Amino acid sequence: MSFLNVISLLAGLAFFLYGITLMGDGLNLVAGNRLESVLFCLTSSRVRGILLGTMVTAVIQSSSAVSVMCVGFVNSGLMQFAQAVSVILGSILGTSVTGWIICLSSLGGAEGWIELLSTAAITGVIAVVGIVLRKFSKKASRHHVGDILMGFAI
Repeated sequence: MSFLNVISLLAGLAFFLYGITLMGDGLNLVAGNRLESVLFCLTSSRVRGILLGTMVTAVIQSSSAVSVMCVGFVNSGLMQFAQAVSVILGSILGTSVTGWIICLSSLGGAEGWIELLSTAAITGVIAVVGIVLRKFSKKASRHHVGDILMGFAI
């Protein structure tokens, strides 16, 4: 492993940790107790947490993003560790669902608008919306939502 690869690895880790911190702080400032009660309701049992993780991963097509969100929620105190574990287990199952979705989309020669549903395109749109909200909104709540979106995209 070359020196440049080590630097790239450390830079990626720094961006990852910064994104988690930015997203968690933004979530805590925007939602506070409301989001905590919604998350508690959606993950009140292990089965519900697994189903939530599976569905969210199937929709956004990234178990890593679901795991990062769970870490951010636990870090900001919006979710308990046990709840996050069930959601992350569901995201692992959701990865299999995502694989099946990708396989099915390739059966019909999926080109064109299907490419817009890729994680790269969706993440780019989320990042741009986050930057616009962060830089141009005058309301503090929208400013914090921009932080959340940018943290998620990072």
